[in-house]
Amino acid sequence: MEIKPLEISDVLLLRPEVFVDQRGFFSEIFQADRFAQAGLPRNFVQENHSGSHRNTLRGMHYQIQQTQGKLISVIVGDVFDVAVDLRKSSDTFGKWVGVYLSAKKKEHLWVPAGFAHGFFVLSDWAEMLYRVTDYYAPEWERTLLWDDPDVAIRWPIPDEKSPQLSSKDLAGLKLSDAELYA
Repeated sequence: MEIKPLEISDVLLLRPEVFVDQRGFFSEIFQADRFAQAGLPRNFVQENHSGSHRNTLRGMHYQIQQTQGKLISVIVGDVFDVAVDLRKSSDTFGKWVGVYLSAKKKEHLWVPAGFAHGFFVLSDWAEMLYRVTDYYAPEWERTLLWDDPDVAIRWPIPDEKSPQLSSKDLAGLKLSDAELYA
């Protein structure tokens, strides 16, 4: 498995070896010893599966306590996936990194604890799996405003469209008002 640091080096793109033959393909997504050797967690406690229609934007979510690292995989369709560094002590605090993920490319994204995470659906339908390092705790969940001008995420949203958002995502806080990590 190739592990490539992105512009924010703590966020990693994982490219597993994919074996293809006349039957289809096989790919190893997670292997505890390899993850440990690369400094990644070996223990995931929960796995989530979401499905979303084109033009849906989910995010930017994080838990201020019971922080979650996330291993993200797209199993159907295409998305633009984003992580925002919310660690005040980091050199990349307030910066974002985005990557196009697709079922076809079979790449995975590692977003460590301390980041807000979200994605925008580019295909008619997309399904994602994400394995997390701590349990979902709604009392600690926070939402960063998806279009905060101070963060300035360049979402690939067509000019004539507005993304489909939940009421929670519409009510996200600007970076200047959000609870942050030390």
